[in-house]
Amino acid sequence: MAEQPFGAFPHQHRDPRGLRERIDAQLRDRIEEAVEHASLAVVAEQRRRAGRPAPEPSSAADRREWEAVTLGLLGHLRAAFDATLDPAERARLVEAEAPHAAGRDRLLAAQVFLARLLPDYWQRLETHQAAFEPGEAASGRGPGWLRRLFGGAGGRAPSS
Repeated sequence: MAEQPFGAFPHQHRDPRGLRERIDAQLRDRIEEAVEHASLAVVAEQRRRAGRPAPEPSSAADRREWEAVTLGLLGHLRAAFDATLDPAERARLVEAEAPHAAGRDRLLAAQVFLARLLPDYWQRLETHQAAFEPGEAASGRGPGWLRRLFGGAGGRAPSS
């Protein structure tokens, strides 16, 4: 077989997975990237507010803090989306995440399922991420920091 010009579509020729599996993997990667980016922004903002330095990539403690926030955000997203689903959709979600190990893997599987189910998934994801703030329920701090930052509904712009 001739080599594809300019390396076109090499993933299709050396990847034994089917189309659905490749799409799910790409969705998972994109969702994971979005959640990790949002989590890093949360950690950086929390540190800025506390007068602490930005997280360092080489710090094991900073990485653990970021991973904890990422897991918290994934849990928040799971609960926020769950609240908007009808019982049949909720049952399908539970079924889709059941084969996956508990924790991060299961929470990401749920997001992949939701991305395939909901035509406005990415808009909802952004809305739910903006409402997330670690410890919000315990602290009673109100709307998420992104909503306050951008002056969204119910929030206020931060003071300098």
